[in-house]
Amino acid sequence: MDEEVPDLTAKALWYAAAGRAEIRDEPLGAPPAGTVRVRALHSAISRGTERLVFSGGVPASEYERMRAPFMAGAFPFPVKYGYAMVGRTEQGQTVFALHPHQTVFDVPADAVTAVPDGVTARRAILAANMETALNAVWDAAPGPADRIAVVGAGVVGALVAYLCGRLPGAQVTLIDVDASRGELARALGVSFAAPDKAHGDCDVVFHASGSAAGLTTALDLAGDEATVLEMSWYGTKDVAAPLGAAFHSRRLKLISSQVGKVAPSHRPRWSYARRLAAALDLLKDPALDALLAPSIAFADLPSKLPDILSPQGGVLCQVVDYSNA
Repeated sequence: MDEEVPDLTAKALWYAAAGRAEIRDEPLGAPPAGTVRVRALHSAISRGTERLVFSGGVPASEYERMRAPFMAGAFPFPVKYGYAMVGRTEQGQTVFALHPHQTVFDVPADAVTAVPDGVTARRAILAANMETALNAVWDAAPGPADRIAVVGAGVVGALVAYLCGRLPGAQVTLIDVDASRGELARALGVSFAAPDKAHGDCDVVFHASGSAAGLTTALDLAGDEATVLEMSWYGTKDVAAPLGAAFHSRRLKLISSQVGKVAPSHRPRWSYARRLAAALDLLKDPALDALLAPSIAFADLPSKLPDILSPQGGVLCQVVDYSNA
């Protein structure tokens, strides 16, 4: 007979209004049949997406598509949002789940993915970002010996550069206005350049800076008939794209990538579960710890979020720690 799991009150982060978050009680009864109870170890703040949620910047047209798997509430506010959680089941297994920031939660058994041996619980919070990066690489299809530029050295851009850097003979450059990102590029085994120093005539360019200036740089760096893959999501903002001048004569290809669907090249064979498991397996390299910011306590999230989510904050992947929650 299974051991009875008692009722308890968990704590969860809610985005309550524009620029304001709070921690609320979440009563949990006995886990329903077919579910597992997970106690949080670490979660990650997805700075780009959660900044839009925090500011109320999710477009009304995207309210349904933007719903995270276990989100509660409704856009614009209040919402319980997040999708990068690592915890431990009552049976002692370390798992990843696409769940908001919460101390304890129940989810269907098939909604957790075991963290593989060789991946620390802390590094495993990168799984959702790695899944996005992997999908983007499938979408753009760079090849061995290609010259590849990645504009925007945030977490997703850095992970794309990391994956492309493993292609035999590929010349990969991570590009950012923040010169300190050069250290990150070196840790990940790729080159670094400021936008005005980057080598052009690239075979593939990824754009992940979330800015119009970055998109302009990406288009400038693309060689004739090359692909520019747009990964940034701008929410309600309109972004000017320089599609005049030589854009058409150079026959550039500007395409989008979004993790909500498996890339067409892999969709016939890959399920979401297979893609997430692959993303977790790709996190075995300790070099990826360079993406993780020092941990903050879950209880401190409401007061820390404005700085974490500030465009000027400079935080990469913010780790949230639940050890004292």
